[in-house]
Amino acid sequence: MLKTLLPVDGSPVSLRAAQHAIRLAQHCEPTEILLINIQPPADSPELRSHLPVAEIEAMQETRGGDALASARALLDAAGVAYVAEVRIGPVAEAIVACAVESGCDKIVMGSKGENLLMEVIIGSVAHEVLRRSHIPVTFVR
Repeated sequence: MLKTLLPVDGSPVSLRAAQHAIRLAQHCEPTEILLINIQPPADSPELRSHLPVAEIEAMQETRGGDALASARALLDAAGVAYVAEVRIGPVAEAIVACAVESGCDKIVMGSKGENLLMEVIIGSVAHEVLRRSHIPVTFVR
């Protein structure tokens, strides 16, 4: 059985990636899905000076859970098994690290489809995942 990492952020394009992963699981290959949301670290000194670290992390967990909700609903409705997880860290690096740590065979994720100029200027999580990953990455628009 293959293991697919499905990072989502709650955006429409990440839900299309979830639908693609569901189709693969239902029609192409038996797949175990690891559904994740990565919350960027809250490193703001202003925030850290007003709230305890545990409270900040609890807020990030809640935001991550909210971002997973729609993809979870799609997977549940399709009857596709998955494990869901929220992680905190630099997004692209955390996606690749999770794939490696979990022994995933591939990553299926949304790509906003920014043009090349925008990627050069501001960067892209999808581009960075592709650059860092040693396993196949499928982008869905």
